[in-house]
Amino acid sequence: MFVFIFLVILAAIILIAFLSIVPQASAYVVEWIGVYYDTWPAGLHFKVPFLMKVARRVSLKEQVVDFAPQPVITRDNVTMQIDTVVFFQVTDAKLFTYGVDRPISAIENLTATTLRNIIGEMELDHTLTSRDIINSKITATLDEATDKWGIKVNRVEVKNIIPPAEIQDAMEKQMKAERQRRESILRAEGEKRSAILVAEGEKESAILRADAVREQRIREAEGEAQAIMTVQTALADSLRLLNEAAPSDKVLALKSLDALAKIADGKATKLIIPSNLQDLSGIVTSIKEMVTDDAKD
Repeated sequence: MFVFIFLVILAAIILIAFLSIVPQASAYVVEWIGVYYDTWPAGLHFKVPFLMKVARRVSLKEQVVDFAPQPVITRDNVTMQIDTVVFFQVTDAKLFTYGVDRPISAIENLTATTLRNIIGEMELDHTLTSRDIINSKITATLDEATDKWGIKVNRVEVKNIIPPAEIQDAMEKQMKAERQRRESILRAEGEKRSAILVAEGEKESAILRADAVREQRIREAEGEAQAIMTVQTALADSLRLLNEAAPSDKVLALKSLDALAKIADGKATKLIIPSNLQDLSGIVTSIKEMVTDDAKD
């Protein structure tokens, strides 16, 4: 029994020593007695113990490296700090293993050198507003240089551009002045809009008042015209009825006396008597008495 257990354990150890499993998104660089032999992709592989050795386990995933800020000098002699982020991926495990020693450090140094060359051709103002151009140039340069290392640089991002303290102070003052200018413009536009709205409101109010006055006058004029028309119609109707009744001379004389009485009831001091009433001595005498009384008053 002990011998059987020993043989099983020995067989398991030999099996483990002879087999190698490469995980997904990885590659193993294998050497045969210290010399490159093969690159194993993901899966199960047979390995000869003591003769084969996995020299390097390489991840094929995209990797991100954040480099520390690097001092650079612009064309107008301004020193600033710029830090970058590099996104890269290993495309050839053999070149990545044997192409360069410490590839991450090599990428960092190459990024710093390329960044200094690019910024050295640009002035400060252009540097602060041209991140996309800087990113594109660094990416193209690094991608070309790292091909022989089995590395594909997907993109490089400038994370921060830190100018000198005095320039930062000047920029902050400029930004503050710009904010104040925009606030003043917005405030002036608001006041202008408010004044326009007030003026439009007053204008509409004046128009409405004028329309109300005009409407009132029109209604008053229509009322007066209607009243005059009513009086004239009533007078015409009375004359028509009087003509239709064929009044006698006595009735006409009585109506005339009524009219004279209304005239005499006012402040007039003279009366014009129709000629056809002069033959009526009694009427004339009465009229003269009324005239005389008014004159005394």
